Amino acid sequence: MSQNQASGGQLPRQISDAYVDALIELDPITGTFLGIPESSGRLPDLSPTGQEALAQLARTTLDRLTEAEALPGADNAAEQRCARLLRERLTAELAVHEAGEGLRAVSNLGSPLHHVREVFTVTPAETDEDWAAIAQRLRAVPGALEGYRASLDAGLRRELPAGPLQVTTVLGQLDEWIGTDRSWFAEFADGGPQTLREELDAAAEVATGALVELRDWLRTHYAPAVEGAPDVLGRERYARLARYYNGADLDLDEAYRYGWSEFHRLLAEMETEAEKVLPGARTPWEALAWLDDNGEMVEGVEETRQWLQDLMDQAIAELDGTHFELAERVRRVESRIAPAGSAAAPYYTQPSLDFSRPGRTWLPTMGETRFPLYDLVSTWYHEGVPGHHLQLAQWAHVADELSRYQTTVGMVSANAEGWALYAERLMDELGFLANAERRLGYLDAQMMRAVRVIIDIGMHLQLEIPADSPFHPGERWTPELAHAFLASHCSRPADFVESEIIRYQGIGGQAIGYKLGERVWLQGREAARARHGADFDLKAWHMAALSQGSLGLDDLLVELSAL
Repeated sequence: MSQNQASGGQLPRQISDAYVDALIELDPITGTFLGIPESSGRLPDLSPTGQEALAQLARTTLDRLTEAEALPGADNAAEQRCARLLRERLTAELAVHEAGEGLRAVSNLGSPLHHVREVFTVTPAETDEDWAAIAQRLRAVPGALEGYRASLDAGLRRELPAGPLQVTTVLGQLDEWIGTDRSWFAEFADGGPQTLREELDAAAEVATGALVELRDWLRTHYAPAVEGAPDVLGRERYARLARYYNGADLDLDEAYRYGWSEFHRLLAEMETEAEKVLPGARTPWEALAWLDDNGEMVEGVEETRQWLQDLMDQAIAELDGTHFELAERVRRVESRIAPAGSAAAPYYTQPSLDFSRPGRTWLPTMGETRFPLYDLVSTWYHEGVPGHHLQLAQWAHVADELSRYQTTVGMVSANAEGWALYAERLMDELGFLANAERRLGYLDAQMMRAVRVIIDIGMHLQLEIPADSPFHPGERWTPELAHAFLASHCSRPADFVESEIIRYQGIGGQAIGYKLGERVWLQGREAARARHGADFDLKAWHMAALSQGSLGLDDLLVELSAL
C-alpha cells in the first residue's frame, strides 16, 4: 500500500476523475456524452440552484486539488499536467459563473436549450430498455426548460440580458423544432419500438409542450425585456469568455493584428489558386462562385453522406501507419446528416468512453441537395479525419492512462479547434488537396477562420479597422460591418454567413480559437522539430501530441515543444 493510499490522500488525477463522477450526477447530459447508461433517463437542473451546485463542486474540487498537490508523487509530469488543466479550467468556469453568464445563456447554438435537444441524438436507442429511458428523458424536458427559464428570469432581475438578436434567432429555431404539423421530438420518437409507441408519443407531446411554453415566454416576456440591450460584449466580458474558450489570458490586440496578417497572406495565396480555377477572375470568391455551378459536385443528401464517409475511410487508410498509429477502435467514424433546425455549421460528436457510440460527423443540409466538393473536402478533414475525430477519439482511447477529465470534460475549445485547423493544413502539406479547386476551397476555409479573429475581436471590442485594410479603413467595427466583411470574403451562402455572425455575437471569444489554436500547434511542432533536428519523427510527434489530453493554449505550447 502506498503512502498516499494509507493516508487516504488522492493525487490530482484521482481528484479530477472524482470531479467527473460528481459532475455526471449533476449533469446527466455530460453523462450521456461519456456513455454512462444511467444518465439516459434524466436531464440536469438548469435553474440558478443547479448552476450554483456546479459552481460549488468546482470550488470544493479546487480546495481538494490544493491538498493533493502537496502529496508525495504529485510532482511527476503526468500529475502536474492534469493539475494545471483542472485548476485552469475550473477557475475559468467559476469566473464565467460568478459574472452571471449562465443567467443570460441564449445563443443560436451551444446553449443549455440546444444541449437538451442535442443529447437525444446521442442517447442509446438500440433496445426497448433504451427507448424506455428516452421516454423518461422526454418527460424530463419540461423540468429542465423550466429551470432554464428561471435562470433567464434571474438574469433579468440582475440586469444581465442576453442579446436581442440571439433571442430572435432562438425563437425562430423553436418555431422550427415545434413545427406546424409534427414536432422534432415527435419525429425523433418515431424511431422507437411499437411496444412503446403510446408511451413515446405521449412523452414526445409533453416535451413539445415544454418547447411551446418556453417559446411563448421568450416572445411575450423575455424579448421585450431585453429590447435595446447590446449585441456585443465589450472588452471585460469578452476577455473573460476568451479565457474560458482558449485556456489562456490572451493579448487581444496582438491577436487582432495576427488575424490581419493571416488575412493578407491567405488572400495572396487565394488569388494565385483562383487564377488556375477561373483565369481572369476579379476575386477568389468570383472563382468560388463559378465552382458552385461548374466544379466537382455531389448530388443527393444520402449520396453526400456516403461520399463523406468514403472520404474519411480513405483518409484513415492512407494516414494510418504513415503519419499516425491508430488503434482499431479509433479507426471507426460515422458520417451523419444533422437534424433539422441545427445551426448552419457542420459539427462532430466524440465517441463514448467505451466506444459503444462511435465518433460522428454531422452535415446540416439547410434544405440543399447539391454540394460542391471544394467546400466539403477540407471541412471533413477538419471535422472528421485527421481533425476532430482523430484527436478526440484518441483522447478516449488513452483516458485510462491519463484521466477521464483530461480527455473529456476538461477539453479546451481552442486546443481542439486548433488541432482541427492544423489537420486541414497538414492534408495540404501532404498533398491530399489534389487540384486547384480543392486547394482554393481549403484556403477559403482558412480565410474564414482568419476573418473570424478580425471580426470577433473587432466588433466586441469596437476596434478600428487598420489603414491597410481593403475594407472600410479607419472605421470602427460594428456587427453590420462584420457581416458585410465576412460575406465578401467567404464562399458560404447568405444563410450560413448570417448564422455565423449571430454565433459570434452569442458566444464571443470562441471563434478566435481556431486560428490562434492552429498557431500554437504549428509553433509547437516547429519547436520540437528544431530540438530534434534530423531525428524529428512526425508520426511519433503526432501520436504523443494526441495522447496528452486537453491543455489550454499556454500549457499546450510548452508541452508540444518538449515532445
